[in-house]
Amino acid sequence: MRLPFSKYSILWLLLGLTGLPYGCNMEKDFEVDLPVMAPQLVAECYLEVGQPYRLTLTESTNYLAAPELPLVKNATVIIFYKGKPDTLRYAPFYDKFSRKYYTHVSSTIMAGKPGDTYSLQITDQQGRKLTGTTTVLPVVPLDTVEYTYNDRKKAYLVAKYTDNGAAKNYYFFSVQRDSINNRAEIDYAADDNISNGLPSAFGTAYELEKNETVYVSLYHLEKQYYDFFNSVESARDANGNPFAQPGSVISTVQGGYGVFTHLVFDRRMVVLK
Repeated sequence: MRLPFSKYSILWLLLGLTGLPYGCNMEKDFEVDLPVMAPQLVAECYLEVGQPYRLTLTESTNYLAAPELPLVKNATVIIFYKGKPDTLRYAPFYDKFSRKYYTHVSSTIMAGKPGDTYSLQITDQQGRKLTGTTTVLPVVPLDTVEYTYNDRKKAYLVAKYTDNGAAKNYYFFSVQRDSINNRAEIDYAADDNISNGLPSAFGTAYELEKNETVYVSLYHLEKQYYDFFNSVESARDANGNPFAQPGSVISTVQGGYGVFTHLVFDRRMVVLK
């Protein structure tokens, strides 16, 4: 499955947030001594029920370093489930379906149930150690997906669901055109501050076309991943903007940078008639 938010992948963070502040029709040279930071482990792993464990492991680079993907070949990557370790093997490959690069993989298929916890541990020969945990959440089902046209024959789509008032919930809504492999045309994250325990809905603007096929997805997110997503949004918006406060990305792991979480969602395919 192609993640609708894979444009915010850790690889993108390593290579993309390199814009420098700029002025308005003014130039002035400054000499800035940037500290040389020791490379840190960077991991990206999304667990999904029915899919094998797959992970991307790199290391961070200095701000002005040449763009590259510094792979970490001699690391031990272990995912624990119910106390049992599963060591992923180093086998870099590109998945054409998800359009993502992976460095480590296991034949183990994720089969966790809501409430189950998975743990990640990565160590390397330099003595670095990265850890993370994720707890499987239940699916929040889509109740209905409806659409209507305006006088310009553009469709507006509404996806309805019911929030569970007994828990604090975080969501990601996306709409993809033609295929789930395509980048999301519409996506955003939200919490249940306003809609706690109530029938709720996500929607689009009047921008969809008649006879289009769209895939509507509602992801139920862990708070740590929701915070990561919002921090990346802020960092992306601040990049190259002289009026924005620099943003820092909040990782979901310890001892390095990155994401270790699971993906749980409900999805509908809708043909606009």
